[in-house]
Amino acid sequence: MNIHFIAIGGSAMHNLAIALQQKGYHITGSDDIIFEPSKSRLEKRGLLPKEFGWFPHKITSSIDAIILGMHAKPDNLELLKAQEIGLKIYSYPEFLYEQSKDKTRVVIGGSHGKTTITSMVLHVLNYHAISVDYMVGAQLEGFDTMVHLTTENEFIVLEGDEYLSSPIDRRPKFHLYKPNIALLSGIAWDHINVFPTYEIYVEQFSIFVDSLTTGGIIVYNEEDAEVKKVVTQRENAIKKYPYRTPDFEIRDGITYIDTPEGEVPLEIFGKHNLQNLAGAKWICQHMGIVEEGFYEAIASFKGASKRLEKIAESKTTTVFKDFAHSPSKVKATTEAVKEQYTNRNIIACLELHTYSSLNADFLKEYKDALKSADIKVVFYSPKSLEIKKLDAISIQQIKDAFEEEDLIIYTNAEAFRDFLKHQNFENSVLLLMSSGNYGGLNFNDVKNYI
Repeated sequence: MNIHFIAIGGSAMHNLAIALQQKGYHITGSDDIIFEPSKSRLEKRGLLPKEFGWFPHKITSSIDAIILGMHAKPDNLELLKAQEIGLKIYSYPEFLYEQSKDKTRVVIGGSHGKTTITSMVLHVLNYHAISVDYMVGAQLEGFDTMVHLTTENEFIVLEGDEYLSSPIDRRPKFHLYKPNIALLSGIAWDHINVFPTYEIYVEQFSIFVDSLTTGGIIVYNEEDAEVKKVVTQRENAIKKYPYRTPDFEIRDGITYIDTPEGEVPLEIFGKHNLQNLAGAKWICQHMGIVEEGFYEAIASFKGASKRLEKIAESKTTTVFKDFAHSPSKVKATTEAVKEQYTNRNIIACLELHTYSSLNADFLKEYKDALKSADIKVVFYSPKSLEIKKLDAISIQQIKDAFEEEDLIIYTNAEAFRDFLKHQNFENSVLLLMSSGNYGGLNFNDVKNYI
């Protein structure tokens, strides 16, 4: 098949393009801008567009299918040409379903934890040399790409994102996969630009549970009240398996989990990660991994990229980078670090970078999110508000929303870097939480500050 990607440079899109090329498809693509690491990875495989931009004359009847990325707009010139000549147009989740219709589809959903749980499942399967197809939202140790597709594998493990599928397909991605086995980790309002009320947001997860195949399996976090309510109220013919945080103990900075085989030391930490582990165990058991085999494998799991990722360490200081940006994720991550490092000073820095986090009405959701930290810092760029066409927000609005009188707020990237450079990190943990980069902070430089 000849497949053309419109907006090939996206994180999921470029990985899918590589996976399909490896499967034997002929791939072309376009984009108006491509950043690293997508650029180098596409170039290495001969898939990087020779010139950036949109070129409708390249859209011809010789193309079997178009895969459309979220970065493109509905009036994209290549998209309009494809529609004009009647080409089949897929969103990437729609195409993934087409590739997996004859497989057992395992879908991990939830407002938070889905990348980590998917990564845990893949780590365990890889440890036991069980080959599966997959799509995950972070780069994993031991895996070349974030998407892998074959003809022969029985299972496909998919991270189920609730965001929109494409500019012309406004359905959440995880509504398209029709799981045989699914997991729901947590529900906390996000993507306010798409789901303007909490009720509309929660409804998407009800639809997700209803989309399971008849006789399917749903594994769910019963400690999340909204998740429990959504799952237990569903009346479709599915099997329901609840999970909760396992017993654990922290000694000398290491988390030990109780198992039938005795204590197992873990590379990861935090109550939210142990919840994720409990969910991943159920999924792996439904995929044929016995409990003992799961614990043997999970002991070496170090986490997904950018999820509580240790980026620097000295004798007295540790630095973590975390993708956390929604209120629930920020709160869980900060609490986890404080619980793990009880005798250290926790310096928690949060960048408000997403549409939701920069929305004045949504800010109140961040109340107590940084409460566990000893030093609390928020960074945001007024330029981001302009780009997203949002109303300006003041420093006082942020202080009022977080309800932290000692909150330090920066709106200038250079001033924030100066703060890091001159901070006393003796006996401290620095936690950098963002889906961005604090206005251009080079995370590799942070090791020079400690």
